[in-house]
Amino acid sequence: MKTLGLIGGMSWESTAEYYRLINELTRDRLGGLHSARLVLYSVDFAEIEELQAAGHWEEAGEVLAGAARSLQAAGAELLLICTNTMHKVADAVAAAVSVPLLHLADATAATVRAAGLRRVGLLGTAFTMEQDFYRGRLASGGLDVLVPDAEARALVHRVIYRELCVGVVREESRAAYRRVIADLVAAGAEGIVLGCTEIELLVRQADSPVPVFPTARLHAEAAVAAALADR
Repeated sequence: MKTLGLIGGMSWESTAEYYRLINELTRDRLGGLHSARLVLYSVDFAEIEELQAAGHWEEAGEVLAGAARSLQAAGAELLLICTNTMHKVADAVAAAVSVPLLHLADATAATVRAAGLRRVGLLGTAFTMEQDFYRGRLASGGLDVLVPDAEARALVHRVIYRELCVGVVREESRAAYRRVIADLVAAGAEGIVLGCTEIELLVRQADSPVPVFPTARLHAEAAVAAALADR
């Protein structure tokens, strides 16, 4: 198995899910006591969030690029950024190393297309929902992307940072997300992309009348498939 390099900590709540998913998927593929070969670099999310809020994306990219170089030096053969939002700096991270970076949006778009869907609703941080680095990547993957209205986007973003990133899961927030999902479906969404890895802590398939696409799981599945491709 190739050694996976995980750039995590954004937040550690979802990075823990990545670790669990990758190891479970590896065990399912290989059986017995097998677990994944991986190295993890976990950043301090408080520092990253400050750079996000200030719009200092180049500096944030330098932090993650440094993490990528450390992972490569530790033996990583394939890298993952364990967060949707920080794929805004994916190009800077990829340029810092000589090993491949598995882009989360590409893995997601491929799964949506394989399901025979084209028009999806996107939930995520305000950065992910409103900027082109992620929506554009999905669109280049053949998808038509819908996002909630401004009020709903603010709600979705607030729940992510104030609740999910600190391990708080509230039924009131789940109900609010269900309403946002219902509005996206009414607008024509055939599926819902959970475009923030923390949202999977809150939303399940039962919360949506159309298929949901949990990006952390899809990223983990693609990573394990790539790491085991030669077996």
